[in-house]
Amino acid sequence: MLYKSAINIVDREISLAAPTYFIADIASNHDGEIERAKDLIYKAKEAGANAAKFQHFLAKDLVSASGFNNLGSIMEHQRKWKKSTYEIYEQYECSREWTEILVNTCKEAGIDFMTTPYDYEAIHEMEKHIVAYKIGSGDITCTGEIECIAKKNKPVFLATGASSMQDVERAVSCILEHNPKLVLMQCNTNYTSKKENFAYINLRALEVFKIKWPNMLLGLSDHTPGHATVLGAVTLGARVIEKHFTDDNSRTGPDHLFSMSPITWRDMVDRTRELEYSLGDGIKKIEANEINTVILQRRSMHVNKTLKAGSCVTIADIDFLRPAPAGSIPPYEIDKIIGRNLLVDKADGDTLFYADLSDS
Repeated sequence: MLYKSAINIVDREISLAAPTYFIADIASNHDGEIERAKDLIYKAKEAGANAAKFQHFLAKDLVSASGFNNLGSIMEHQRKWKKSTYEIYEQYECSREWTEILVNTCKEAGIDFMTTPYDYEAIHEMEKHIVAYKIGSGDITCTGEIECIAKKNKPVFLATGASSMQDVERAVSCILEHNPKLVLMQCNTNYTSKKENFAYINLRALEVFKIKWPNMLLGLSDHTPGHATVLGAVTLGARVIEKHFTDDNSRTGPDHLFSMSPITWRDMVDRTRELEYSLGDGIKKIEANEINTVILQRRSMHVNKTLKAGSCVTIADIDFLRPAPAGSIPPYEIDKIIGRNLLVDKADGDTLFYADLSDS
């Protein structure tokens, strides 16, 4: 099945020509409190997000307690947690009893509701509520769930962190067998918030995706500090951006540290809109706001002494000076001017025009 180069999320188009679509991943930053989840939805909207996203998982269906207990030193950011990995996942489950409340809050706030479902029950249950499915990087090998999501025929955002090109190709093929509405998102899955992670975000993977799948919709799911990678990704053609969102980076919880705040999110959106405005159409030309600059800053030929009509122009008579009014002669035309006769008198410093000269 072919893929689409433009899709719609409700009434908003996602395409290379459209403004970037921003997903605020609230994830576990609700801290187990429904009122906090609602508040973050409103704050995400105020900060400029287009969608508020949650993550629907059940610890018992996602995490092996003994499996994590036996990993030891392989643990990354989880080693700082004061509880076991299983207990943390269980603590930060997004209650499915909240669904109607979250959906209605998003409607009231004027922001799209999205989620990443991590089990078949969530995939089916969320279908009637969400505008699109997000598949997290960790599930890129779960082809059964990927196929189930694709068959729902809603837009699919696929993150590709900690994945090889073979993993990406497998997942993309699985989706496109059933659904052409795919956004392929570059991602680096490291949640430590270290600046060293900039060395691994590998934004040029977006260029590889463009070669493999020309005109496919692209995005970035990002966990690096700030928004430098966002600006880079948008420049390279990404039109969907997902980052984690909180209102307080100092709060205790698995996602707060590397999340964007309302202030940094707004700055990210504003700078991105400026970037989009500046990308242009790619056609090199004298722009409308440069018309006067051509006159004021370019040089043209000016005589450096008083010359009478009939004088034969020599190179010694000419200086290349600003301005260059319409009809004046640019420096690269010097060989065509030398040896021609003046038709009019010229005072020292006067601009030399084509109309001032004989034909030969």
